[in-house]
Amino acid sequence: MFNKSVNLPLIGLILACCASVASAESDAPKPAMPVTESVAQAAVTPQVENLKESVLNLNRDLLILEEELLYPPSNQVAVYLSMDLGQFFSLDAVRVEIDNKLVASELYTDKQINALFRGGVQRLYIGNLKAGQHEISAFFTGRGPQQDYKRGAKLVVNKTQSPLVLELKIIDSTAQYQPTFTIKEWKAD
Repeated sequence: MFNKSVNLPLIGLILACCASVASAESDAPKPAMPVTESVAQAAVTPQVENLKESVLNLNRDLLILEEELLYPPSNQVAVYLSMDLGQFFSLDAVRVEIDNKLVASELYTDKQINALFRGGVQRLYIGNLKAGQHEISAFFTGRGPQQDYKRGAKLVVNKTQSPLVLELKIIDSTAQYQPTFTIKEWKAD
């Protein structure tokens, strides 16, 4: 799920680092006595581990930078999904629309549903949105104990210059013996 424009320079960097490690090893003075393979490997292993750690840190920094460049905070909108369900609903799919334009859709596997049941939160969408009033719509499909559900929720938001974070919540309503679907805007403290 990585952007190819980020991975190609990263792969080039990894290859350059490996080449520099290899050239440093070939430039190293040769020992007078033969060295066993395990001793040589033990000397290289810490260097390789340090190189791997550096590459992972660089990749993390590049992904953060890419997100900041693609989605500046003044235009950013993010949509997350959470579930607090028990016996009234089993999620199959979600669709998200902003101003009647489809921006995200997801079909769920059993593993994904179990992760959401255990308290996981899924980021469905991150993108840019101009300041002003916008209508957010979410459509949920799934199965209940006695019927299939196809429900929706809407929220009109006023996008300002700060990031907009929304949560799609699916909650069991024990009073109504059915699920409820809401969209909640997270406010910055």
